[in-house]
Amino acid sequence: MSYVPDELKYTSSHEWVQKTDNGTYRVGITEHAQEQLGDIVFVELPETDASYAEGDEAGVVESVKTASDIYAPLSGTVVAVNEALEETPELINESPYDDGWIFELQAENDAEYDNLLSADEYRALLADE
Repeated sequence: MSYVPDELKYTSSHEWVQKTDNGTYRVGITEHAQEQLGDIVFVELPETDASYAEGDEAGVVESVKTASDIYAPLSGTVVAVNEALEETPELINESPYDDGWIFELQAENDAEYDNLLSADEYRALLADE
């Protein structure tokens, strides 16, 4: 089974979310998602200052096999993107929870974070797939 860090929250569409020390939320795709995609060759990052509702398409990850949308796990505004992915998209394969983060959001409603899946709930979702 894929590695699922306990300190993160998750979506059923395989994004992870980390609340940062400065109150923003860092977003990436899970180890399970990158394993399913295979070798990632391109990442379409969201625009800084773009606003999304929870569940909106916010970007795309392309691999040699397929392309997959990245969804905003929370409503909010993009305050940072991982520009390293423009030159080195394979960081998502190598380090999905650290160097391979995709963007950060300033949430409109912090309560949406509480509704995301816990690590145990996400592991149960993976076990059912």
